[in-house]
Amino acid sequence: MVLAKERKTEVIDTFKVHAKDTGSPVVQTALLTEKINYLAGHLKSHKRDFHSRRGLLMMIGKRRRLLEYLQKHDQKKYEETVSKLNLRK
Repeated sequence: MVLAKERKTEVIDTFKVHAKDTGSPVVQTALLTEKINYLAGHLKSHKRDFHSRRGLLMMIGKRRRLLEYLQKHDQKKYEETVSKLNLRK
């Protein structure tokens, strides 16, 4: 699954820490959340797509690990990110 270029740059611009930021944990988490939301919608209409379901579970695990890292190293940025992404924690 590939995000549209416009949507991806919009997400990066929303969450970037500095001008050339594309790989910080905050940006990675935001992009993963976008992909997860898209894939969750796909799986609602394609219930037997088990390969995509596995990819979704892997993305969820990666996002969880990134959020744990962020929580451990920068609590304020973690809380900011979770509230912007509307994640329950």
